[in-house]
Amino acid sequence: MTPMKRIGNAVGPETLPLAVFLVVVAVAFSLATPLFLTGRNLSSMAFQLPELGLLTLAMMVPILSGGLNLAVIYTANISGLALAWTLIAFGGPEAGVGAFVLGSVLALAVGAAAGLVMGLVVAYIGAHPILVSLAMMIFLRGLGEFLTHGGDISGFPPFMNVIGHGDLFGVPVPLIIFAVAALVWHIMLRRTRHGFAVFMIGSNIRASEYSGLPTKRTLTLIYTISGLICAVAGILMASRFNSVRVGHGEALLLVTVLACFLGGVDPFGGFGRVLPVVLALMILQMLSSGLNLIGANQHLSTAVWGLFLIGVMALRWFENEIRQRKWRR
Repeated sequence: MTPMKRIGNAVGPETLPLAVFLVVVAVAFSLATPLFLTGRNLSSMAFQLPELGLLTLAMMVPILSGGLNLAVIYTANISGLALAWTLIAFGGPEAGVGAFVLGSVLALAVGAAAGLVMGLVVAYIGAHPILVSLAMMIFLRGLGEFLTHGGDISGFPPFMNVIGHGDLFGVPVPLIIFAVAALVWHIMLRRTRHGFAVFMIGSNIRASEYSGLPTKRTLTLIYTISGLICAVAGILMASRFNSVRVGHGEALLLVTVLACFLGGVDPFGGFGRVLPVVLALMILQMLSSGLNLIGANQHLSTAVWGLFLIGVMALRWFENEIRQRKWRR
């Protein structure tokens, strides 16, 4: 395969339309308000995007396999709680770096454990991923509410601000974390046997089994990795807001699904790329920030996201119809 073909395969045909749409949105809001292209607003978007981006990556791979992970938000929050409890146990604001490292390890373990349980049930019991992840979502929410009595846990050491609000050579640290995660996701999906198995399972799980692919092991690993990246998002959110709450970011669940579909991920599995999903995230973040700057109601953004989801599904349907007609001819 030539270098140009490799680049085209990694980028995908859906990237150019998304890039054009991204420019159109940026130009439209820059004309609507002079505050949109200011350094302050761009910096704000750069700090807000990563947590949604990490949660979207956690949603993306289960969708590629033909499933879904409705528990991404609560997995992130319960992982953040594990970090918070560890820091509080070691003195809260006076906790040292060692306590943060220990808490982060526990947070990652909690997120991976939640994903592992879902993966085992989906792979070995054969339950539908929507039902399994819904049950996990309800369980984690109830457990978190019980343990925290519906309140917040706050009071973390000041050095955590570097993770949530710091920058490296002018680039926000959260954005660096997301960029690294997106690159790892791209390599995992395009350059590893696990990534190949994910796409094959999403295309046809029965055929994948007959061809000798380890479908059960792959499904278990898919949800475990999803839970792991949710934990990273939980650590980042705790660092940004200096507090953890079970219900934080509930509205982001819709946006993670929307970003995947807008980025060209097939809702039935088997097809999708990381770069278009990243562009879709940037578009949605611009829409949210732009609407906020022009004084639109906060709930209007949610309504716009919902309309986008309906529009994307309609466009996909028309595209499939056109392809089928061409094929018949």
